[in-house]
Parts: sequence; C-alpha cells; structure tokens
Amino acid sequence: MKVAELRVLEEDELNGRLRSARRELYELRFKHAVGQLENWSQIAKARHDIARIMTVLGERELGIEVVTDAPEVLPAEPESKKAKKPEFVDEEEEGKEPAAEAEVAEPVMETPVEEPTKPKRTRKSKEEKS
Repeated sequence: MKVAELRVLEEDELNGRLRSARRELYELRFKHAVGQLENWSQIAKARHDIARIMTVLGERELGIEVVTDAPEVLPAEPESKKAKKPEFVDEEEEGKEPAAEAEVAEPVMETPVEEPTKPKRTRKSKEEKS
C-alpha cells in the first residue's frame, strides 16, 4: 500500500482500512504469541501500513497539501551588488572609508598551540602486577 494510493481515497474508506489494518496487526500478534506465525516481518508491515494511513488522516485534519511534482529548477535569488554595511558603527569609524580600513588592518598571526601528549599505555608484566 503506497501513500499516493491512500491520498486518493475518501476519509470513510481510510477509516475502514485503518480498522482492518489494526485488526490484522492484532491477529498477527496473537499468532506470534501462540507460535503460529511463520513470517514475523508481517507485523512490521502492518505497523507501517497503519502509520501511513494515520499520516494521511493527520494531513487532512491539519489541512496540509502535499506537493507531488517538485519544480525541476528553482529560480536563483539575485545577488546584491552592493556591499553590506555593518549594522553598528562606532562614532570614530563613521568618518573613515571602508577601503582605508582594509589597508590599516594588519593580519593577526596565530601561533600554533601544541597539545600535551599522553603517555602510551602498556601492559604490565607479571612481575610488576605482583
């Protein structure tokens, strides 16, 4: 049973299928408890069917419409050619031009930090254990 098939059905038919799927799950569980169930993967299939039906019913209850055909190409957003201005500007920086700031700023060199090394763990000999 596929979700697309379920979305075509009316609500009464979905409720009927939900009842029959729950009944089938009950019978499968009973057979499993008694030891008569040969293929226990049927239990999982019945649970998945119930979940699919409940999903379609929930979508209808919330008024969610599912789009089956996605557009092939999404329209690209136009990129702005203007540079973004910072939201907050200090009073001192208002008079400066952005190009002048780039020349004044010096790159900060980070020194690599060495992580402490852990000593290797070795097995103790029989003599050391005693």
